Order: sequence, then structure tokens, then C-alpha cells
Amino acid sequence: MTFERGRVELLLAEAAGRGAGHLTLIDPDTQSPSQAAAMARAATEGGTDAIMVGGSVGAAGVLLHDTVARIKEQTDLPVILFPGSVAGLCENADAVFFMSLLNSRSPSYLIENQALGAPLVLRYGLEPLPMAYIIIEPGGTVGYVGDARLIPRKKPELAAAYALAAKFMGMRLVYLEAGSGADAPVPAAMVSLVKRLLGEVLLIV
Repeated sequence: MTFERGRVELLLAEAAGRGAGHLTLIDPDTQSPSQAAAMARAATEGGTDAIMVGGSVGAAGVLLHDTVARIKEQTDLPVILFPGSVAGLCENADAVFFMSLLNSRSPSYLIENQALGAPLVLRYGLEPLPMAYIIIEPGGTVGYVGDARLIPRKKPELAAAYALAAKFMGMRLVYLEAGSGADAPVPAAMVSLVKRLLGEVLLIV
């Protein structure tokens, strides 16, 4: 049976087909649900394509659920969970980045959280977006928490190798992440090389 693209994935592909899409990330742990909703409304008015909700730590439980609920009161855009672990799932979002941190040293971030979370994704009716997550130097909090073997900024070929592996394993999205608050974004040369090799696989930076 073919794993068909769902509504949210098709929306992201449509945005990418226009040249590039824009996603807004809101971490429930950094503001109240009402403040998060105001941020989502402003982002919607500014033309963002979807709202991501999640974070490395603290984005779970009642706070996560309430944040998603308030956001959905203020926007019709898809709300995509960006979980740091199985605790980052809730039933009132539209989709989830169902991701494996490919350059993690920890089985927990490679497959164990995914195995624990898969039944919940099915039960909640969330659209799973199959994604490879690759952490680039300096990595920030997510690199530390995820026990990532960081990809050196001057080694775009290493990022490309991980991205190709993801493509060949059937993942339809690849996310290159330098870490929240990084001094510099993922290098343009790295993004260009990875994008060229991925073809129709969606690249998020």
C-alpha cells in the first residue's frame, strides 16, 4: 500500500512549488497560550504558510494542548507539531513532523520515540509528515538534548550524504537545523548542494 501525501504535505509542496514556503515556529514553553495565539494571528496576516508548535524542552502536556487550541482559534492555517519527544504529541493539531534525528548518537531520537509515538499519531488522527532531521553546527539546545554528532559547517558533503540517505529511505522532507539562536544560519552552499540532490523531496531550513 502506498503511503499517500496528506492535505498538509500537499500544501507544503504547493508552497515549495512557488519557490519557497514560510513556516512559523512557536515554542509553547516561551509564552502563554494567548500570546502564542496572537503570534500565530500576526504570522497568518504576514503570509506564513503553516504554524509549527514545539520545542526541545517543556513543550508538552496541558501547555501544549492549550497552546494549539488557542492558536487554532486565531488561524485556519495548518498547525504542525514539532515534537522533541513522544511527549510533544497532542490530539488537536493537524499534522506532525514524524522525524528521525539522523545524526543523533542516541537510539531514543533515531527510532525509540518514533515507535512509542506512532500509535498515538494513529489514534489522534494526525497527518504524519515523514522527515529527516539533521543538526548542523553549532546545534544549540536541540543538538545537546538530541545528543547529535553535529555536521561541520564547512562540510556540506556530509549533510548531503545524510539527506540522500533520507531520500533513499523514503523520507519526503529533510530539515537542516543549526539550532535556535545560532549565530549564523545553515550555510548557503550546504543548502544549495542538499537541495540539488534531493529533487522533489521538500527541504526545510
